[in-house]
Amino acid sequence: MARNPTTWKTTERKVAAALGGRRMGPGSDRADVRTPWLCCEVKHRRHLPDWLTGALAQAVPYAGPSQTAIAVLHEHGRHIGDSLVVLRLADFADLCGEIPIPPDGGIAGE
Repeated sequence: MARNPTTWKTTERKVAAALGGRRMGPGSDRADVRTPWLCCEVKHRRHLPDWLTGALAQAVPYAGPSQTAIAVLHEHGRHIGDSLVVLRLADFADLCGEIPIPPDGGIAGE
């Protein structure tokens, strides 16, 4: 089954709009989306792994009113500074500045 290229392109466009950036399009030397201060690779999947979404979901109820829920993903044998931080886009916006996310969550028309 061939994947629909417009789905990931649409997602890249929505991410670019949400971050106030620009979709760069395909190319070996380009990020998917660029802003003046972000270089973004956008990965669109029908489903994210349960362990990944579960890690963040586990942190959310424990976060206090002045805290941001994150999941830190560390690979055995790697330097702790190479760990990944996962958080919701809306929480990222709260930390870094307003990101205009549409009321429908940006999923209309996918």
